[in-house]
Amino acid sequence: MFTRLLIGLDGSPQADAALEQAVVLGQRFDAALLVVHVHEAGGGVDGAMLERARERVAAARLKVEVVEREGDAALVLAELAKDVDAALVGRRGATRSAESLGATVAALIRVSERCVIVCGGTPSPMRVCAAAFDGRETSRRALDLCGRFASIVGSTVHVIHAAADQEAGRAVVGEAEAALSLLGVPFVTHVEPGKPGEVVAAVVRRTRCDALFAGAHVPHGGERPSVVVSHAEEILRHTDIPVVIQP
Repeated sequence: MFTRLLIGLDGSPQADAALEQAVVLGQRFDAALLVVHVHEAGGGVDGAMLERARERVAAARLKVEVVEREGDAALVLAELAKDVDAALVGRRGATRSAESLGATVAALIRVSERCVIVCGGTPSPMRVCAAAFDGRETSRRALDLCGRFASIVGSTVHVIHAAADQEAGRAVVGEAEAALSLLGVPFVTHVEPGKPGEVVAAVVRRTRCDALFAGAHVPHGGERPSVVVSHAEEILRHTDIPVVIQP
């Protein structure tokens, strides 16, 4: 499922946590790791940091390639991610502030053609899966990815949908229930009132899920990407577990 993973490394504790999360996934799927450091024009390369990353992955008996590039971190990572199954990045924390995600993470979510795994503060075993489902196309793709992942790790999928109207909400999650039934994956649905990020965070805490799958919002019509806040980004501000964002 994940045969090649990209990790964005910048020397921060959050990026180090993303590397550790990649090692967890890498060992589960026997995946090769591509460790990437992007620096600004004229900036120096931290060779010691890259060498430590190489040694850490090699110690886990995984294949590793280390790359350094110059340029805009989000754009470089998105371009390199075209040749992998997922890109893993760290985040500053779980708060309601938009800046808490970090500019690179927020931009990467919006431009990447591959799924982006925004890691928590500490590595997670990723064995209890949840899917934030709103019926959109990217949400459907995230649910499919979650279902396939859950079938491998043996998890029940907790499908989460925020809706004030229970009847309307049940109609939306009915599609998710049908899709998971076809995959043969056990599931539990949660339809609760409130904002998506808050509802998802509450259910995740209650069910002790340690991996969350969500779709990235694709702007439509006259919406400007610079001002659209996706459900995925809102969810990220309320949780501190790995969130797999599917484009």
